[in-house]
Amino acid sequence: MAVQLAGPAPGGMAASRRRGAMLAQRIGRVLLCACVLFAGGCASLPKEAPREQSVALADPATTALGRLVAQSSPDPALSGFHVIASGEDAYGALISLADHATRTLDLQYYVIEADESSREILRHVRAAAGRGVRVRVLVDDLHSDGKDRAFLRFAGHPNIEVRMFNPFPAGRFSKLTRMLSSATDVRRLNRRMHNKAFIADNALAMTGGRNIGNAYFLRAPDTNFVDLDVIAAGPAVRRLSAAFDRYWNNPLAVPVEVLATPADAASGASAARPGQAAVDTQTDSKRSDAVGMTPAGKIDARASFLGRQLTAGGKLALEWASASVMVDAPSKAAPDQAPATGETMSEELGRMLSGASQEVILISPYFIPGDRGVAWMADLVRRGVKVRVLTNSLAATDAPIVHVGYRRYRPDLLRAGVELHELKSRPGRPRQIVGDYTSSQASLHVKAAVADRTNLFVGSMNFDPRSASQNTETGLIIHSAKLAQQVAQLFAGAIDDNSYLLRLSDQGAVQWVDGKGDKAVVSDTEPDTSWQTRLWIDVLALFTPEQLL
Repeated sequence: MAVQLAGPAPGGMAASRRRGAMLAQRIGRVLLCACVLFAGGCASLPKEAPREQSVALADPATTALGRLVAQSSPDPALSGFHVIASGEDAYGALISLADHATRTLDLQYYVIEADESSREILRHVRAAAGRGVRVRVLVDDLHSDGKDRAFLRFAGHPNIEVRMFNPFPAGRFSKLTRMLSSATDVRRLNRRMHNKAFIADNALAMTGGRNIGNAYFLRAPDTNFVDLDVIAAGPAVRRLSAAFDRYWNNPLAVPVEVLATPADAASGASAARPGQAAVDTQTDSKRSDAVGMTPAGKIDARASFLGRQLTAGGKLALEWASASVMVDAPSKAAPDQAPATGETMSEELGRMLSGASQEVILISPYFIPGDRGVAWMADLVRRGVKVRVLTNSLAATDAPIVHVGYRRYRPDLLRAGVELHELKSRPGRPRQIVGDYTSSQASLHVKAAVADRTNLFVGSMNFDPRSASQNTETGLIIHSAKLAQQVAQLFAGAIDDNSYLLRLSDQGAVQWVDGKGDKAVVSDTEPDTSWQTRLWIDVLALFTPEQLL
């Protein structure tokens, strides 16, 4: 399976404005983290937030999805998997899961955007609730500012419950007011739930790197994400559900009704009419703008891989393999309650990669290895292991300030013999598997690793200090040469003519090589970026603490 990237047209002014806004947003986060240390805010979490304990469906085999998984599996001990690289295919998979659930739907996400894709997916989730499906939605609270009223309307259905994880208890209408009103709790609020999972009937699930929003499904007009998810079936799903239950019943998961202001609560209650089919996940003031930005045309969920599988009537065409489900303990998000040894997924992933004898492939949009990571990769190279890395170029990243932390380590990585590639913002050849980027720029969002082309990791964890020590994450290690080879081929296609190969000049400076042989173009500066952007990154590098990235 070759990588499926496509060459978008030049970004233009709209893309430039978006990159500028993203840069400003990242800078704002860092500055706010510093400002709140001196502010006088004193809001804290509700001590006794009313909530009912609940758990995943205990008997998935009694559902249609559970029976389909059971009859498709060659061995009850194995789990079924399918890699999804296409944004359109991922979008169709989520809708198909919602449409075919009969008992339960559990959603756990870092971000649910306020846009058309989110509304369409949640319409199908709400329709499932109308059929009697119990719906639990758990969302990290960092990016939910201004969305309480919409989530309240969504949770107004008797079969739907929404909880916000690690919430800001006051000033909820904007990021600034949230941060300033929670200054005394900044250590807790710096830790976020970055997990992603969409689970139907405790039988089928999708997990990986994607949040819910236009840019993750190739539906944004300017920049879309190259990403990767996995459809899972069987025992792996039950382990994902058990992890979801731990988060759902954790004290940091607070019902949205407890957090909302009286005005938002009254508005949400009045809007939640019985039988209401649609769900609006954004404020009225933003609705028309967001709809206008979204490209026309709908994606037929039935044409997706999972849609075809669930309507064909036969067995699921999945790859059945043994796997480890790795989910950080919720206590990782509580700064005063450190998780026990072995409860963080980075440890198990490190063991998998350290066991490689021939090749390690790392794919991460935000790549900050640190001195220990550089030393670890250098040791692999000395042992004869080929270490290959793909991350974003400065032009492609949606987080320019994170690039500050990454670029510090490029010379050391190259001197150690690491093969380093950076994705172009406008990749070369149009492809079909990942999707059509011809009208937008591309930004890498895949979090994956391959060891010796026999073991595959796919999850929500970036290879950076924040994912290792601050955020909670979800991931799968799948022991399947077939799936590992598929992702290795995705990597090969991405580095073919869709990325820059980095090298050191004779003077030891980083250079970017575009192309091969006599046609190769060598650049001594970050390609496809303005001098203003490069200057601003240089300035930020002087005072940006790596631990805040």
